[in-house]
Amino acid sequence: QVQLVESGGGLVQAGGSLRLSCAVSGRTLRLYTMGWFRQAPRKEREFVAAITWSGGSTSYADFVKGRFTISRDKAKNTMYLQMNSLKPEDTAVYYCAGDQQTISSLRNGLVEYWGQGTQVTVSS
Repeated sequence: QVQLVESGGGLVQAGGSLRLSCAVSGRTLRLYTMGWFRQAPRKEREFVAAITWSGGSTSYADFVKGRFTISRDKAKNTMYLQMNSLKPEDTAVYYCAGDQQTISSLRNGLVEYWGQGTQVTVSS
């Protein structure tokens, strides 16, 4: 099994920044791809960004390109999401995700492991 624990959410003003972290424990060798999803109130969960655990290839949703950066520190077993130029519409619960399949598969929501989520609120 794999455990994912997010941290770093909070309240920030529009234009501000936050860095989310996802600590990975357990059978980490089972992971090939990791990513971030978010779910705003009354909306479906949506893909934000993904990264391959070994090689560091990345993929982003169009609405975060140029503002968010996904990264991972293999030595610390931690994935990050640096969020800059935040907008009120970025307000959501952000979830860490991990899977054994490709980025394409994870983008489509085929995720085996989920974190519990961390709230991000951006005020206008």
